[in-house]
Amino acid sequence: MRKFLVSSKQCSVNSKQLSVSSKQLSVISKQCSVVAIVLALVVLALAGCGKATPAPRPTSPVPVFDNDEAAIRWLLEAESRGVVNKDMDLLAAIWAEDAVVTDAKHTPDDPADDARWQGIDAVLDRYVTLVFPGNPTMAAPADMQITVDGDTATALSTTRINDELSPGGDSWTFVKRDGRWFIQSLMYNLEPK
Repeated sequence: MRKFLVSSKQCSVNSKQLSVSSKQLSVISKQCSVVAIVLALVVLALAGCGKATPAPRPTSPVPVFDNDEAAIRWLLEAESRGVVNKDMDLLAAIWAEDAVVTDAKHTPDDPADDARWQGIDAVLDRYVTLVFPGNPTMAAPADMQITVDGDTATALSTTRINDELSPGGDSWTFVKRDGRWFIQSLMYNLEPK
């Protein structure tokens, strides 16, 4: 006779009590398999809860251009459309991951008072918290002066958002990655008050 410790109680089992038919063994085996599968699924589900994986970046149909200047012009116009339509998918698709937006606060020679949004998440958050609440019904770049230098480019533009006009007040940079142009940075409110 053998003794086993189970939950701090002693019980005795003799060899006759341990006899199990092959049919019973098959049922027990199937039950164990089901339990093992359920446990594996629970473990996998819980493993996914421990660490949030970033959602894939939204994409928007961005046309392919043979001309770099046309691509950059399209990006500036797309940014304006994104502002008016509050289209976060479009805005996320046109900005670079390491984008920067700077409000020069009408003192471009004094960076000490600048407000900056660094990285795509901060740039997109700026739209939600600062731009969209103004309910822009019209936004358009004008008088664009675009300079392309290999895989980088710059643009100066006049921007109108609703009744607000920023003549020469926006400075943009662009970067070409994997054959496609992205907005790299925007500095606005450059003109003195």
